[in-house]
Amino acid sequence: MTHAMLKGSNIQLQTTAVRAVLRWTPGTGVHDVDASALLVGTDGRVRSDEDFVFYNQPRHPSGLVRHLPKRREPEGLTDSVEVELAGLEPSVDRVLLTASADGGTFADVRDLVLLLLDTIGGETVARFEIRPETGSETALICGELYRRGDGWKFRALGQGYDTGLIGLATEFGISVEEGSPAVSGGPAGTVPQPPPEPDLPEPDPVPAPPPEPGPGPRPLPEPEPGPHPEPRPEPAAAATARIPDRSAHGHPPPPAPPAYGYPQIPPPPPVQPPAQPPGPPPRPAYGYPQPDPGFTLPPQGPQFVGR
Repeated sequence: MTHAMLKGSNIQLQTTAVRAVLRWTPGTGVHDVDASALLVGTDGRVRSDEDFVFYNQPRHPSGLVRHLPKRREPEGLTDSVEVELAGLEPSVDRVLLTASADGGTFADVRDLVLLLLDTIGGETVARFEIRPETGSETALICGELYRRGDGWKFRALGQGYDTGLIGLATEFGISVEEGSPAVSGGPAGTVPQPPPEPDLPEPDPVPAPPPEPGPGPRPLPEPEPGPHPEPRPEPAAAATARIPDRSAHGHPPPPAPPAYGYPQIPPPPPVQPPAQPPGPPPRPAYGYPQPDPGFTLPPQGPQFVGR
């Protein structure tokens, strides 16, 4: 059963999952409408900026409140918000269903209506035709979902603001900087971009300053005098070339390896030098006469005996 709602009326909800659908008739000069939701506590304020669900923040951290993309239906354009009431934290006392006119007022929006659907059963629960009071409204609280005992109820409101989505959000505790594209701009993907910077001629490169003189390389210290290092052993190939002759120590040299293809001829025996004939006696040395080997002293007289 669909309830036709009047401003200020309320109904008891028999479902815990709803979809709030804003629908309007498009046309020339008709402004676009954006749906959003605010989760507020008993003090009438949000707990944090994450409790604001809209086109640039389409999903609440809990996943229980979601902004859906726009759709074109035979009756007009729609923008929607889904809410799963049963899973919301006890600190959430109300869920405000809000709307904002993109770049204009709701006086230029035709046939604006809020439809509340039961997402479990699929039927339309309530229908609220919204008519601006002054025509200068740029934002609206279309209705609210609020706790009553162990259940939830829906109330039709239609309360307008001429300060736009920024003014509506800040009234409930959202921190919004003036001119912030997250709220004041259009839906995600259409946020105004800054104009491109003009092309300027690149300045001439500044030559790098010459390096400052610094201390030159430090001289290497003079080597201190010390014992001469022992000679390093040479490779094995050089060492074999310095093996001493074994024949000098009474050992015959090792035989040479046989040559291939020819028989080996034994070496001839060593030739002994011929015996030299005896030569003349050596000549006396110069300076003193050499004694005659056969010379003997003459017999001495008695005067020399005993002396």
